[in-house]
Amino acid sequence: QVQLVESGGGLVQAGGSLRLSCSASGRTLRTYTMGWFRQAPGKEREFVATISWSGGPTLYANSVKGRFTISRDNGKNTVYLQMNSLKPEDTAVYYCAAEQGRRGFPPSEYDYWGQGTQVTVSS
Repeated sequence: QVQLVESGGGLVQAGGSLRLSCSASGRTLRTYTMGWFRQAPGKEREFVATISWSGGPTLYANSVKGRFTISRDNGKNTVYLQMNSLKPEDTAVYYCAAEQGRRGFPPSEYDYWGQGTQVTVSS
């Protein structure tokens, strides 16, 4: 079992930056594909970014491409989402997710999810 805990959310003005972290316990993430998703009020959860187990291939939603960067530190069992040039439409609860590396890249579904961290961008 993998437990994921997100942190780093908060309130920021438009144009600002935040870095989200996702720490894992229970198992090493070295072989897991990791992803970030978000869910805004009244909307369905949507994909944001994903990174392969090696930290090599990454994939981003068009809405965040060029502004967000996903990275990982397998030694720290942590995945990051650096968010720059934030916009009010980035306001959402951000979730970290882990996939056991069995479904290829990008995976069609994830096996473990965190509880989420709130990001609010004011205009």
